[in-house]
Amino acid sequence: MATKFTASQSVKINVPQQPIPIQHYLRQPQRLVNALVDNSRIHQISEEVFRLKMRPLAFMSLSIQPTVDMRVWAEANGIINLRSVGCEILGFEYINQRFALNLQGHLSPYQLSSGTRLQGRADLEVQVDLPPPFSFTPKPILEATGNGLLKSVLLTVKQRLLHQLLADYRHWVISQMQEKALGDDSAELPILSIE
Repeated sequence: MATKFTASQSVKINVPQQPIPIQHYLRQPQRLVNALVDNSRIHQISEEVFRLKMRPLAFMSLSIQPTVDMRVWAEANGIINLRSVGCEILGFEYINQRFALNLQGHLSPYQLSSGTRLQGRADLEVQVDLPPPFSFTPKPILEATGNGLLKSVLLTVKQRLLHQLLADYRHWVISQMQEKALGDDSAELPILSIE
C-alpha cells in the first residue's frame, strides 16, 4: 500500500543593494544549486540538470539515501525554477522500485522601493510503498513521521539558502567588479616598443 508524504516551505529574502542587480546573478542556475547543496554532493549532468546526493535520512528504523536529479533553469525575467526529473534510493532496492519523489520550486525577484526581495516556495511530495513491518504501522503515525521528515529536509534547504545565497551573490559581485576593473586597466596600458 502506497503512502504519500508532503511538505511545503516558503522563503523571503531581502537582498542588500549591490552594484550589479541580483537578476544577473540568478541567470546562472548552477550558482543557486551550489548555494543549496554542498559542492561535493553535486554532479552536473547537463547545462540545466544536476544530480544531488542527499545526506542519509532516518525514517523510523530505516536509513535511506536518495539521489535526486534536478532540472534548474532561469526565465528571462529572473525567475528560477526547479523540478525533480528523477530519483534513486541507493542501497535499498525494494524501496527504490516503490519510491517516487516530486519536488517543484521557484525563486522570484521583486523590486520594492527599499530594494529587491526574493520570494520562493518549494513543494515536496514522496510516495512510497513501505515493506512490512512498516506497512502494519498505523497510517497516521507513518504520515506524521514522513511529513515531519520532509519538512525538516525543506527547512534545512531554506536555512542554507538564507545563509549561502546572499554570501555567494556578494562574492560574485566582487569578482565581476574586479574582472571589469582589470579589463578596463589593461585597455589603458601603454604599448611599449623595444628598439
